[in-house]
Amino acid sequence: VQLQASGGGLVQAGGSLRLSCAASGKIHSIDVMAWYRQTPGKQRELVAVITSGGSTNYADSVKGRFTISRDNAKNTVSLQMNSLEPEDTAVYYCNAVRFPATNFWGQGTQVTVSS
Repeated sequence: VQLQASGGGLVQAGGSLRLSCAASGKIHSIDVMAWYRQTPGKQRELVAVITSGGSTNYADSVKGRFTISRDNAKNTVSLQMNSLEPEDTAVYYCNAVRFPATNFWGQGTQVTVSS
């Protein structure tokens, strides 16, 4: 499975960005897709996750502001980010999981939120 992320950029606090991740390869084997983010010196953290059935879960810090969605027909997963805060500044990574424990990662995309 190959993942190609896009949509990062620079935005002012309070603004919005939409990240997209296109999956190719053996996509039928993907069970869960997710977005993670990482800042220098910190561990990569889970931002949002969506199952093949459409169930979602979010980090507390983004609940109510971010929305993850999945288009199985187009093999994409998106992250709509609203009301962005400077603390959301990070490199965002697309992730796909094949159960029980195979992870695939896309290249990171930088999101910078200015105050």
